[in-house]
Amino acid sequence: MTYIVDDKCIKCKYTDCVEVCPVDCFYEGENMLVIHPDECIDCGVCEPECPVESIKPDTEPGLEKWLEVNRDYAEKWPNITAKKDPMPEAEEFKDATGKFEKYFSEKPGSGD
Repeated sequence: MTYIVDDKCIKCKYTDCVEVCPVDCFYEGENMLVIHPDECIDCGVCEPECPVESIKPDTEPGLEKWLEVNRDYAEKWPNITAKKDPMPEAEEFKDATGKFEKYFSEKPGSGD
């Protein structure tokens, strides 16, 4: 088992989770974070830190797509290990739905 980040993170990108990760398995895109599933040790400390509840165990039904998104982009985006400010529009988009289709960006973030 591993944890994944789903589309609730898009256009929010809170990084509270990054700060508590003991193995630094978060990677930063332009407008979201992902978890590298091969690096995650399934400790679960990141899950309660996410204010938009975007982090889920990959054993939940229907998350296969997100496991692949996390795996794919963790290989392409830079590692992030320190907390940063959320995106300026985070409050506005935290409850939005369908964010992957509308707003997902393949561009990398800045990382550390």
